[in-house]
Amino acid sequence: MDDRIAQFIAGLRAAGVRVSLAESADAFRATELLGVLDRAAFRRALRATLIKENRDAPIYERLFPLYFGSGGPPLIPPEQLLTPDQQQMLEAAMRALAGDLSRLLQMLAAGQGPSREELEQMARQAGGRWGRRPEQQSQITRQMLRQLGLEQLAEQIEQLMQQLAQLGMTAEGQQAILQLLAANRDALAEQAQQAAGQSLARQLAEQPPERFDESELMQRPFQDLSEAEARELRRLVSRLAAKLRSRAALRQKKGDGKTLDAKSTLRANLRTAGVPFDLRYKKRRLKPKFALICDISTSMRPVAEFMLRLMYEMQDQVGKARSFAFNDHLEEVSDEFITHRPDAAIPLVLHRIPPGYYATDLGFSLQNFYDSHLDAVDRRTTVIFLGDGRNNFRDPRLDLFEQIKRRARRVVWFNPELNFQWGTGDSDMPQYAPLCDAVHQVHNLSELADAVDRLFAAR
Repeated sequence: MDDRIAQFIAGLRAAGVRVSLAESADAFRATELLGVLDRAAFRRALRATLIKENRDAPIYERLFPLYFGSGGPPLIPPEQLLTPDQQQMLEAAMRALAGDLSRLLQMLAAGQGPSREELEQMARQAGGRWGRRPEQQSQITRQMLRQLGLEQLAEQIEQLMQQLAQLGMTAEGQQAILQLLAANRDALAEQAQQAAGQSLARQLAEQPPERFDESELMQRPFQDLSEAEARELRRLVSRLAAKLRSRAALRQKKGDGKTLDAKSTLRANLRTAGVPFDLRYKKRRLKPKFALICDISTSMRPVAEFMLRLMYEMQDQVGKARSFAFNDHLEEVSDEFITHRPDAAIPLVLHRIPPGYYATDLGFSLQNFYDSHLDAVDRRTTVIFLGDGRNNFRDPRLDLFEQIKRRARRVVWFNPELNFQWGTGDSDMPQYAPLCDAVHQVHNLSELADAVDRLFAAR
C-alpha cells in the first residue's frame, strides 16, 4: 500500500497539485494510524493531509479511485442464476454458434472475464491510442470493450436467443439468460474502467510534472488550453493583475494634478467682485466605474472565466463595478464576487446560467439589462461587453445598445474571435462595432491583459 500511496502522490504532483515532503509524510502517518479497511476514512485522511486548496479537490476526487479502485465486481457464474437444464441448453446453443460468437459473449455467458494481466495489457494498448490524461478514462474503457467485441454484442445476443428458442427454451429461461448476460456485461465494463484508470494512474505517476513557458502560455488561444494549461494560467492571473494594479496606481498619481474649474471660480468670486481672486479646482474621480456584461455561452466560458478573474483582482482600482452574465437571458452576478473568491464564485455563476448550444440571445439579454439594470450605467461608467457577438440570427437589438451607450461614458467590446471571423455566419460584430468606443480582440491572456490595461489608461 505504501507504494500505491507514493504513486498517488506522484500522480497528484504530475496533475499540478503541490504536495510537500512533510505533507507526504503526514499522509503515511495517517494511513498507519487509521489503516485502509475503512475506505471512506482512508480517503478523508489522504485528502486532509495532501490537499491544501479547494481548487485541487476535484483533481484529488478524480484521481483517488484510479489508484485505489477495488478492481471491479466479479462476473456471475451461470449456476447462480440458471437451473441445470437452462445451463445445458445455453451450452448447447453456444456450441451451435461457436464460430459466430465474439469472445465477449462467450465470457459473459460463462461468467469468466479476462485476467487482471489481460485487462492491463488491453488498457495499455488502448491508452497508447487515446492518450494519457485522466479525462480519457471513459474513451480507453470503450476501446477495451470494442477489442472484446462490444459493437457486435447486441446482434449476437439476438442470434443466441433465436438459437435457444429453436432448442425449446421457455420465455422465462431466455429472460434469466438475458439477466445473466446484462449483469456480467456491467461487471466487465466496471472492471475495464478500473483497469483503464489504474493504467492511466501509473502513466501519470511516471511522467514528470508539466513545465510551461509563461510567455508562450500567455499567447495560447483560450479555446486550445488543456486542463493543466488553464490551471497554470489561473495562477498567472494573480501575478499579472498585481502588475496591472501597480500601473493603474501610478497613472492615478501622475494624473492627480489640479485642474482649474473656470465656472466654479467665477461663481465663487461674484460676491467679492474678484478681490481677492479665489481659485477653485475640479475634483477628479480617478477610479473608473465599470459595468461588465459577459457572454457565458458554451463557446465563451473559458474566456469569461479569465475576464472575471482579472476584474476581481483589479477591484481595488475600481470605484464601483457591477457584473452581469448572459446566455439566453441576463442576470446580475455581482453578489457572487462580493461574497466569494473567484474559485468559488465562477462555478456558482456558471451553474446559475446553464450552457446550451445555439441558445445565445444577446438581443433579449439587452432587453433584460435595459428593463432591470439600467441604473448600473451613468456618465462615469464604462460598459464592457465580453462576447463573440454571435446571436444565432436573432434580433441584435441595436436600438437598446444605442440607448445604453447614450447613458455611458464609454462602451468597449472584448471579442475572443480573430478579426477575420467577425461578421461570418451569425456574427453581428460589424453592426455592434461602429457603436462602440473601442473593440479589442482578446484571443489569449496576453491580449486580454492588454485590453484590461487600456481600460484603466482611458479616464
